Amino acid sequence: MRIGELSRITGVSIRSLRHYEKQGLIASIRLPNGYRDYSPLAEDTVATIKLYLNLGLTTEQISSFLTCVLKNKEAFCAEIMPVYEQKLAEIERQLAQLTQIKANLVDRITSIQHGDQDKKYEEDQDDH
Repeated sequence: MRIGELSRITGVSIRSLRHYEKQGLIASIRLPNGYRDYSPLAEDTVATIKLYLNLGLTTEQISSFLTCVLKNKEAFCAEIMPVYEQKLAEIERQLAQLTQIKANLVDRITSIQHGDQDKKYEEDQDDH
């Protein structure tokens, strides 16, 4: 199948498919006219890539275990566990950072609101 058809079937842009091919995630053969031709298995491969991208993994990370996952069940691919653990640790660091940022924003909002209330109270006192 040609790249346009693969794009239509998978919902992945032609540009992304070219990127996946450049990263070695999918392969095509070149027809005499220069067009890319993908095997019917490319559809499943692209669906698998989309799944892992939705987990927040990069194409580089995916390439480290994709071949194994396509041939075996995920549980049989030792290469995947370190990637998952690394991604989980990264997410936990991001959550901690976001929690701190949230607390700082709440403090600032509270400070501003109380400051405005104190200022309004002082203005009301000056009017009396």
